[in-house]
Amino acid sequence: MLAAVLHSARDLRIETLQDLPLAADEVRVRVAFGGICGSDHSYYHKGSVGDFAVRQPMVLGHEVSGQIIELGRDVAGLRLDDRVAVDPSRPCRHCDHCRMGRSNLCTDMRFLGSAARMPHVQGGFSQHLVVRADQCIAVPDDVSLRALACAEPLAVALHGLRRAGDVFGKRVMVTGSGPIGLLCVLAASMAGAREIWASDLEDAPLAVARALGASRTVNVASEPDALAAFEADGGAFDVAFEASGSAAALNTLIRTVRRGARIAQLGMLPPGQAGVPINLLQSREIELAGSFRFHEEFRAAVAAIVEGAIDVTPILSDVFQLAAADQAFAVAGDRRVAIKVHLAFQ
Repeated sequence: MLAAVLHSARDLRIETLQDLPLAADEVRVRVAFGGICGSDHSYYHKGSVGDFAVRQPMVLGHEVSGQIIELGRDVAGLRLDDRVAVDPSRPCRHCDHCRMGRSNLCTDMRFLGSAARMPHVQGGFSQHLVVRADQCIAVPDDVSLRALACAEPLAVALHGLRRAGDVFGKRVMVTGSGPIGLLCVLAASMAGAREIWASDLEDAPLAVARALGASRTVNVASEPDALAAFEADGGAFDVAFEASGSAAALNTLIRTVRRGARIAQLGMLPPGQAGVPINLLQSREIELAGSFRFHEEFRAAVAAIVEGAIDVTPILSDVFQLAAADQAFAVAGDRRVAIKVHLAFQ
């Protein structure tokens, strides 16, 4: 099979790899589409994501969908040729966090395309992928496999919504209008937020944010002082989603949310310490809640896409064949022209 293997920053090679053998509880998936995530983009351009650096060749990708072509001998509930969404999380199922229903905090997590552990966990940007059977959710044949590959980022947004708490009737701020931020706008809108603001450095994603339900958008590059008045007035937002991975954006949120507000941190900041005004958090009783990946929200995201409850098509941009992976990453990095770029593997 062919796969997109990252050796170091900007050194992505299309290589022929051997198919892995199947364990009794595993399936082999013929991958149809893989979405380029912000973490893939960071690995590609920087060789790292947050504190996780690539130290050995690693297949990228974790937002994938496809079709089952082989079943392990003990697999039940799935069939050959089933079209499936693939959950990139492979928790141990035994640690305290898994047993408490917070498998995203698993102490022995194997997450597709991640350099968080050594050896790295190989990703899903390959023609074939072996995963545990419980990582696959079968869907009807008429479901778009490209849309289905967006179940993972949608699950991240839905988990962020859970961590942010009740948004019904509240004023919400979303910093960063990449795929995750845009899906947070959509999730907050569907959850009944009274007003949603979204910010970004580019106008194009902000137009998508408005299409997805944002009441007001702010280009912080051309309107750097647009939110400053809120700080002087004691804050304007009840709930906020930080989806840009920018320490400056987080600091702005802390100064512009209301007293007693809650901020969900979804974006992964650069390595090292980020200067946060703790005294403001304390004196205004602002809650800063980490939001990392997802757990049962993945099934909810798949169901929402299958049932048509959530339409992810506004974030879909270009599709590139695997052989053009470098071009795909170049386009995915241009926020003026692309939101969610996919690789096609068949």
